[in-house]
Amino acid sequence: MRTPLSASLGLEFPLFAFSHCRDVVAAVTRAGGLGVLGAVYFTPDELETELRWLDAHTDGKPYGVDVVMPASVSTSVNEVSAKDSARTSMEETLKSYIPAKHRDFVEGILDKYEVPELPADGDHSHQLLGWTDATARPQVEVALDHPIALLASALGPLPADIVELAHRKNVRTAGLASSAHHARKQVECGVDIIVAQGTEAGGHTGEISTMVLIPEVVDAVGDTPVLAAGGIGNGRQVAAAMALGAQGAWTGSIWLTVAEADTDPRVVPKLLAASSRDTVRSRALTGKPARQLRTDWIDAWESEDSPGALPMPLQYMLVSEAHRRISRAGRTELMGMPVGQIVGSMTDVRPVREVIYQLVEEYAAAVERLGAITEA
Repeated sequence: MRTPLSASLGLEFPLFAFSHCRDVVAAVTRAGGLGVLGAVYFTPDELETELRWLDAHTDGKPYGVDVVMPASVSTSVNEVSAKDSARTSMEETLKSYIPAKHRDFVEGILDKYEVPELPADGDHSHQLLGWTDATARPQVEVALDHPIALLASALGPLPADIVELAHRKNVRTAGLASSAHHARKQVECGVDIIVAQGTEAGGHTGEISTMVLIPEVVDAVGDTPVLAAGGIGNGRQVAAAMALGAQGAWTGSIWLTVAEADTDPRVVPKLLAASSRDTVRSRALTGKPARQLRTDWIDAWESEDSPGALPMPLQYMLVSEAHRRISRAGRTELMGMPVGQIVGSMTDVRPVREVIYQLVEEYAAAVERLGAITEA
């Protein structure tokens, strides 16, 4: 199952796993894949803590970090960034750009479901996070101070200076692309690996299906290795990705329901019961289209009464405290998370190692079956 890319990274299997949970990242890496920690929800200090833990729990095997550096954001962000890069000042200024009608709409949903305010001593922070170039750069600095093997950008191409800095530290770079055009732009920035992500994927994703996208991207980027993402949850799908020209699989959703995951236990049953039709691409979370579990919250934002989502990062700044209130109140009908269409196949809770080995066994069986057809 080794490919030139996995061999160059020292991996046993060409399986890459994105997760916001350090335990999942470590478990995938120890099992022979490459775990990638999503950094967007961490402050630089928190990320430092997470990476120190990973350094101590990955047995010296390679792992990666994923940041968000969107190429296009609200013009307000660029204006504020030019004036003041201080995180707290930038956050307070940007909050003033959120229209009153949007705040009223959020409060209307919370009132309908009787969601109380946070207590006075509750957590009212973490509203801007790493959704901008200015706030992601400190995360990159922290990440590159650790022995990571990969620095990836989940949204937008990594700036050329970041790619150069990573290369000076012998760190590979990767960029997610939802079209051949986006893939070529990533290569122009010097990115080493393209993650071609079909619309089936969870989180920020485009409109082209994985089966169509992978060969388009492979043909567009020449010798640059491509990883397939979107709708990959078993070994047959990994084999299909390889047949389309990919050198490995980038997975995410399937790790939300493993035993090591820190997914909210009230959301896990919803994921296990969901079908492949129970996800929707919506701007309700971040301001950019992201596939997520359909909930009453999403339906409200997609309704005719909605004022429409704000541009990134203002939308997340608008709704982040509301999500904490919803979680604290336990209103599960409003609780969801980014997840791909593969959720329909996520029906039980198993340890990471078991999931990895099943992927490998299913892949081997698929290749053997194709080999028999070819011989016949």
